[in-house]
Amino acid sequence: MNIVLIGAGSMIFSVNLIRDILLSPFLEGITVTLMDIDSERLKNCFILCSKLSKELGRDINIKKTDNRREALRGADFVICTALAAGHEILQKGWAIAKKNGYRFGGSLHIMHDEAFWINFFQFQMMEEIAKDILDICPEAWLLMVSNPVMAGTTLITRRYPSLKIAGLCHGFSGVYSLGKLLGLNKEDISFETPGVNHFIWLTKFEYKGKDAFPILDNWITEKSEQYFKRCGFSEETGPKAFDLYKRFKVFPIGDTCTPGGGSWGYWYHTDKKTEKYWKEDPSLWYKRYFIYYKQQMKRIKTIAEDPSCKVLNIFSKERSDEPMIPLIEGLGCNQRRKVIVNIPNKAHTIPHVPEDFAVEVPVIATSKGLEVLSTTPVPLIVQYYM
Repeated sequence: MNIVLIGAGSMIFSVNLIRDILLSPFLEGITVTLMDIDSERLKNCFILCSKLSKELGRDINIKKTDNRREALRGADFVICTALAAGHEILQKGWAIAKKNGYRFGGSLHIMHDEAFWINFFQFQMMEEIAKDILDICPEAWLLMVSNPVMAGTTLITRRYPSLKIAGLCHGFSGVYSLGKLLGLNKEDISFETPGVNHFIWLTKFEYKGKDAFPILDNWITEKSEQYFKRCGFSEETGPKAFDLYKRFKVFPIGDTCTPGGGSWGYWYHTDKKTEKYWKEDPSLWYKRYFIYYKQQMKRIKTIAEDPSCKVLNIFSKERSDEPMIPLIEGLGCNQRRKVIVNIPNKAHTIPHVPEDFAVEVPVIATSKGLEVLSTTPVPLIVQYYM
């Protein structure tokens, strides 16, 4: 099996992905091809991933190239994590938008990491990748991880219907953050979070096989007030998320209401006073994110350049909650896997959404393909905002 990672220079994601591959008992001995047009980042990523393989004592064949078409030869799975226009261009656009009165929370596709000037380049790149796959490795699966997942997956499935593609996002794992807050063991939680990417809602929540919404409601009554006094700004389990739960009777998960998803809904961000009341500060959230990203990139560069530094000093030894490797284990190794993916709404899993629009739904992945599972639907009032 050959897994190709396009955009490998986004090293934090790449190293986590390689670790998940190395820790899979079904993927030993496979080939992973790292591809990026930034030669320096590609080199460092290759060094880190090779070191990690040795540290974990697992055997896979890791290759690197800055040529996308070369990387795609013999590919079985193509994972796209690339950002065609970087963070600097994103922030420059935001600065211009702010001067003209645009704000987080009310200006989606402008004050958002899926800004229209970023998407302009992303869509072109996604189409180029799709055409290359159909030309070079037409049986390969494209796993679309790069944002905008919803719009990108919708675009590619409409224009290239013969391409096998699934959009992927880890936003659903936000349910585990909620579970941790409630004191629940991750292994005993089951859930459904249907919707569209960056707009998913907890419609079914069980703990040890029993309805867990009463546990959530009791926590709100007994502990939420004190928690809100100490929680940070723009947290996914902050006052805003719980107010949305109070309004709509389903809980927003992942980036549904955080800056990472555009800080929806606008009424929590009408002015600074309102944001302060709801403990929201998207600008601070992104500032901290970019600082953290730069710090991590520096640490990664240091580890890559110093043979004595270990990758596992900053990366966990445990598999992540990312859905890419479970999906590959299902499709490529015929291991029955339940995975949450973004695919066209052909099964009408999400009511009132067109068939050719990508929705985020659970599937069973096997070598036969993807079997869409039914879910408890989101309330009609939430669908109006979709």
